[in-house]
Order: sequence, then structure tokens, then C-alpha cells
Amino acid sequence: MPAVYYSKAERRLHVGPSPAPVAPGRGEVQIAVAFGGICGTDMGIVHGKMDWRLSPEHILGHETSGTVAALGPGITGLDVGDPVTVMPLHATADDPVRRAGLEHIAESLQFLGIDAPGGFQDRWTVPASTVFKLPAGLPLNVAALIEPLAVACHDVRLGEVRPGHEVVVIGGGPIGALIALVARNAGARVLVSEINPHRLATFHNLGLEAVNPTEIDLQALVKERTDGTMADVVFEVTGHPSGIAIATALPRARGLIVVVGIHPADRPPPVDLFRIFWRELRLRGARVYEREDYDRAIALAAEGSLGLERLITRVVPIARAPEAFAAMEDGGTVMKVLLEMESGK
Repeated sequence: MPAVYYSKAERRLHVGPSPAPVAPGRGEVQIAVAFGGICGTDMGIVHGKMDWRLSPEHILGHETSGTVAALGPGITGLDVGDPVTVMPLHATADDPVRRAGLEHIAESLQFLGIDAPGGFQDRWTVPASTVFKLPAGLPLNVAALIEPLAVACHDVRLGEVRPGHEVVVIGGGPIGALIALVARNAGARVLVSEINPHRLATFHNLGLEAVNPTEIDLQALVKERTDGTMADVVFEVTGHPSGIAIATALPRARGLIVVVGIHPADRPPPVDLFRIFWRELRLRGARVYEREDYDRAIALAAEGSLGLERLITRVVPIARAPEAFAAMEDGGTVMKVLLEMESGK
């Protein structure tokens, strides 16, 4: 069966045979992968941005769904055939940050799919602690969105979004879209800022208000929408200097800015610290997710109220993975592209 590899020496994406399955060891679960979502992190890998973290022939993928294929000794609570997804984070038990209850930002954190082989393969063996059982009836293609949905649940939780809040999401890619949907589900009134016409149309089809900031004055619009009060919470999801620049202009006094986009450490963007001081703004980082966010994401996906299936633009057989990555690279008419594995469905 095929797997998707990134060759570090050649900086090339290619499809090759999956590794021969090995029986899972103690504390491990082997998953027959059904679907995998292509993430912006995967795109960063194929652009050579994470070579220092990868094996020479690295299997990509961390947004997955599938069924339990085999259980290592001592595993309870799961049976072969159970539908599952993976929270691809693993830290050592003696890590001081993990012991403090913050495994997701632990010093020893391994991100499966980056620091260890990923899920774009026929059989994926992972620590049992990373496996979440799915409710019956949740389609496995939709379940492949649970990992990015958990990111959004974490962001909205840290953003302290409440019913009646005015929320602005800067950047309408897959994560921005999911933040907007989760924030609306929490009772907020949401405005999305995005320049891609296809994604703007997707938001409108989902009943979300979205605007192109190159065509309107976003700050003036937020002021008009809120009768001068401005936004309660602003999510910066672009990772671009222009995103953080406008993010500081939009919150109300003592409002909250949640930084979701990854801004490069070697080129930190300028931040309007005067406005943060002047308006007593709060600036908060949000990185990946915690277990409670996975539980919340699974519950929301199972409810079926978010319209997650409408974010899936295309499903491509794993053997045509380069085509799927090319579609994501172009970006013009896609929101989320899934790879469908040849077994495990």
C-alpha cells in the first residue's frame, strides 16, 4: 500500500510503499488509516522548512482518521475495528512542563508526523495515549478534520469567547474557518477577514460574514458593526506582519488578541506596543491543543452542526498525493484536501 514521503536530500515529495507492518508493542496501537488531511505544516515540510526535525525519508501526515488494526499488550478501552483519530502529541513522563499539566507545550514534545513518522501510510503505530475513540456514525472523512478542529477549540477557549461577543478572525484558511465556526457555535457574532475569493464564497455558504480587507477598511467596518466599541476578541491566524498590525487596531479597550498564526522567530513582526499599553489590550499565544479540546472537537463533529463536510473541497486517492499537494500549493479554489487511503475505510 502507498505512503507519502518527503525526501530530505532531494527536497521532494513522492509516493512509495508503506513500511511493512510490525506488531504494536506495549502501550501502542496500530491504526488502519482511512483519511488524512493535508495541513499547512505539511506544506511547510515539503518547502524544506523543518528539515532539522525530520528523518531522511519522512512519512508525512498528522490529521487522520481510521480504525484500530491491532493492539499492543496491556491496552484497554479499545477494540480492533473501533473508529479512532489521533492527537499527534507525545511527551516524556518526566518532562517538567508535562508534569505541570501542559503536555502540549512540553520541552520534550514530539509531534507525530514531524518528529516521528506520520499517518499518510497504510498502518500507523502510535502511543495509545494519543488515540481517541470516535462515536458511532461519525463519517471518517469528517473525522479527519478533528485535529484542526481541536486547534480551533483550543483557540476559542483561550480566547474566552462568550455569547454576544464580537469576534474578528484575520485569515480565512482552514484553521481560521474552523475558529469562526467554533466561535459562532459559542454564541459570538463573527467577522472573517480573507482575500481569497473561493474561501470568501465558502464562508458566505456557511452563513458567516466575511470581507476582503483589500477592498474595505476593516477597522472602520468593525467600528461601525460595534457602534464604536470594537471587537471583544481578535484571532490573528495569518502569520503575516500585516495580520498582527491590523489585529492591534481592532480590539475594544481591554480586548483580547489571540495569536494563532506562526510568525517566524528570525523575522519577528513589529507590534504596536503603544496601542497595547494605551487600550490595556491583552495579547495571548495559542499553540495546538489539550485533551479537553480534542474531546470538544469530537463532540462538535459528532453533532454535525458546524457544516464541516462543506470545508472538504476535494478527496484524492493517496497514490495521487502529489496532485493533492499541488492543489493546496495553488490555493485558489481549495479549502481542505483529504487523502483517501487504499485500506482502512
